[in-house]
Amino acid sequence: MKQTIIHDQAFLAQPSTPASPLDAPVVTNLLDTLRANAGRAAGLAANMIGVHKRIIVAQVGPLALALVNPVITKQVGPYTTEESCLSIPGTRETTRYQSIAVSYLDEQFQPHTQTFTDWAAQIIQHEVDHCNGVLI
Repeated sequence: MKQTIIHDQAFLAQPSTPASPLDAPVVTNLLDTLRANAGRAAGLAANMIGVHKRIIVAQVGPLALALVNPVITKQVGPYTTEESCLSIPGTRETTRYQSIAVSYLDEQFQPHTQTFTDWAAQIIQHEVDHCNGVLI
């Protein structure tokens, strides 16, 4: 179900806690909310819909990918870029990495480790920052 995007920076600055299979409905809500904001968002974190769980979704090419309890394990190729966010007005400068390796659970809570590059890597880094309470 599509959810309302949270704009309260004090709420968004709180780190999220690990998700469990009991949080599966949050994954569905995030994917629905990402689809509903397709023209405005390339990714979302659970805290953006009011849930402090480590769950993100990212539009990776034609697929919307859910990453539960994502952990970035490797970063290569730092660069500076400007980003915007559905939750916070305006754009801000930030450092991102061209390539990242991420350990995560999928929608069925099965473990994966995957390398992401370019735009997909940038989206995932932004959403993992949300999970950590880091606002750009």
